[in-house]
This record gives sequence, C-alpha cells and structure tokens, in this order.
Amino acid sequence: QVRLVETGGGLVQAGGSLRLSCAASGSSVRAYAMAWFRQAPGKEREFVAALSRSGGYPVLADSEKGRFTISRDIPKNTMYLQMNALKPEDTAVYYCAADRSIIFSQLSRPNQYDYWGVGTQVTVSS
Repeated sequence: QVRLVETGGGLVQAGGSLRLSCAASGSSVRAYAMAWFRQAPGKEREFVAALSRSGGYPVLADSEKGRFTISRDIPKNTMYLQMNALKPEDTAVYYCAADRSIIFSQLSRPNQYDYWGVGTQVTVSS
C-alpha cells in the first residue's frame, strides 16, 4: 500500500502561483499512476492532471493546459503540481490519488483510484 500526503496549499491572489506536493510512503511512485483532483464546495470531484506509471505521458484537463504542470521526483518519491496564472475558480481542495492498475484512457476518472490523500486547500482571491 501507498500513503499519500499533500502539502503546499494556501491563499494566493489571482495571477499568482503555487506548487503542490504529494509525498508518497510505503511504496515507490514508480509503481503507480498518479493524479491530482480537486473539489470545490457543492461540486463534484474534478480531474486536474495525471501521470501514467511510466511518468512519460502527462495528462491535463483542458482548462489547465498552459497553466498547470504535473511532474514527479522518483528519488524524493513525490509528485508535484505547479500551478501558474491562478484564477478564483481554481479555489478547491486538491487531492492526490494513486493506483497500480489504471489504463491510460481511465486516468481522469476518480473512481479508478484506490489510494487518496486527505487534501490541501487552495484559495485564490480576486
């Protein structure tokens, strides 16, 4: 099993940047497809970005392309989400997720992931 802990959230003004981290323990990130999701109050959990197990094929939601970047550091066993040009509508709790056996076409589906962190709050003020 893998345990996931997100950090890096906070309050930022519109147009600013944040970098979220998802530290994994108990297993190597190389064994998992990993993703970021977010959930705003009263809304469903929404896909943000994902990396396949190989790490070579980042997938981003259309609204995040050009603003967000997903990456991982294998020696640090950590996944990152660099968020630039933040907007008030990016305000949400951001969750890290992992799974060993997701096929590429399913990376954006939250119900395909077995392991989740507890989330980190991102608030973007206008």
